[in-house]
Amino acid sequence: MNEKTAHEYNQVMSVCKELFLKKTHDYGTAWRVLRLPSITDQIFIKAQRIRSIQLKGSQKVEDSVKDEFIGIINYCLIALMQMHLTDSDKTELTRQEVEPLYDRFVADTFSLLQNKNHDYDEAWRDMRVSSMTDIILMKLHRVKQIEDNRGKTLASEGVQANYQDMVNYSVFCLIKLAASNL
Repeated sequence: MNEKTAHEYNQVMSVCKELFLKKTHDYGTAWRVLRLPSITDQIFIKAQRIRSIQLKGSQKVEDSVKDEFIGIINYCLIALMQMHLTDSDKTELTRQEVEPLYDRFVADTFSLLQNKNHDYDEAWRDMRVSSMTDIILMKLHRVKQIEDNRGKTLASEGVQANYQDMVNYSVFCLIKLAASNL
């Protein structure tokens, strides 16, 4: 993998983790009460807002598009953690309990990125942020369909791979947005 990409990825994930841990301090792990479809819908709201702003060329609420991509990343990681945890696990996790889980799913997702980047030769660098936003929305529709089918698929990857892909596309978008603001 390109060392530049690994560095940029780690920078983005550092910002995401810092915000996640600050919100964990403020709110605890209140997200533990959410079922996966509710988390999927929260990600959908953020992706749909990004697309709406891209199409309209303006926004009326101050939250930036970058903040929404960070939200997509963190909610996807929350979904991955929630999939790992069970209903019998406690609702309120300490920072010492949740941080290693967060790090584990970031590492798993980065590993997937490394493999795909090898095969696709960093094609994302030539993609538009708007196209990646559309791909995130498509993956959300896939996840919703899989959830509606109670997780059963005939020929498709499951929800975990889709959440990981959404993390990676959101990271790519943040990298491209940072580069365009230089």
